[in-house]
Amino acid sequence: MQSKGGQGKPSRAARHPAVTILSGIFTFLLFLAVGGGIGAWYAERAFYAPGPLAAEKVVNIPRGSGVRDMGEILEREGVISNALLFLAGQRIARPDASFKAGEFVFKPGQSLASVIDTLASGKMVVHQITIPEGLTSQQVVKRLMDNDLLTGTPAVPAEGTLLPETYQITRGQSREEVLKKMADEQRKLLATLWAKRAPDIPVKSPQELVTLASIVEKETGLAAERPKVAAVFVNRINKKMRLQSDPTIIYGIVGGRGALGRPISRTDIATATAYNTYAIDGLPPGPICNPGRDALAAVANPPRTKDLFFVADGTGGHAFAETLADHNKNVARWRAIEQGSAPATPAAGVPAPVAAPNTGN
Repeated sequence: MQSKGGQGKPSRAARHPAVTILSGIFTFLLFLAVGGGIGAWYAERAFYAPGPLAAEKVVNIPRGSGVRDMGEILEREGVISNALLFLAGQRIARPDASFKAGEFVFKPGQSLASVIDTLASGKMVVHQITIPEGLTSQQVVKRLMDNDLLTGTPAVPAEGTLLPETYQITRGQSREEVLKKMADEQRKLLATLWAKRAPDIPVKSPQELVTLASIVEKETGLAAERPKVAAVFVNRINKKMRLQSDPTIIYGIVGGRGALGRPISRTDIATATAYNTYAIDGLPPGPICNPGRDALAAVANPPRTKDLFFVADGTGGHAFAETLADHNKNVARWRAIEQGSAPATPAAGVPAPVAAPNTGN
């Protein structure tokens, strides 16, 4: 019961300081719960809402960028609206994601959640680099150094250890990694070809196969001719004849630089080097370039012919001969073509190419 004068007044217990404090704490927690719920609802909505990007865009994330750096880059590039929300979203939604540097494609209106998924996927923009057959390892490294998508300054690999091919690369990838891929591909191909090689080819090891293939590669730019050129050299080795290959003279003089920069002289032919096959018997001590698939396959399984000679025919191909007499006729015709007194005639079965390759023998 309340006294007559005490109606409407709080009880003594309600006025106790502890009750007041507890009431304040409860009100504060209730406020946090409601506010937190609204905040969570807003954050989730912002996380999955369409982003500000109006058109597809490629964005480069440099190496060494942290998550905060990535958020700032993406905000600056207009992919996301808020870098801090990106950082929070990554830490809450994808705390274990491993983001990589590189170029990424972002679609119009891509949500923050989708942007984070794109970065976490590691699916970067892929470019291509083509390494032509017949380059020395030094020339291959120079070509990689000229590509500004790649990074690092690699050592020059051993001659003949790389497979010329078109390779996929990503921005920021190291040149060392590309060279390793080329070397791995060459080893795999060489192992396959060596296992399926003709049993009577006069090469004693995979290394010798590469060496002979490198000479074949430099002697002709026509894929259709490589088996015939390989057969000539195989026949000469079997008959204990010197290979007499002009490209070996050049490599003996300039090595990995590749190009002589002038015509071969009589002095060059007569000057003995470790690679000059006019002066040495058999194969040189190693490859003179990095041969491609066709040249390697041609040496592993050359066709059965009796040809021992070949010389340029004036069309970019070569005229082949079994005898020295026939070869001398072909040489005379080539000299006449050089002097402009005879028309060029493509060798049988060989289409006339646009440019002439190195002259054979």
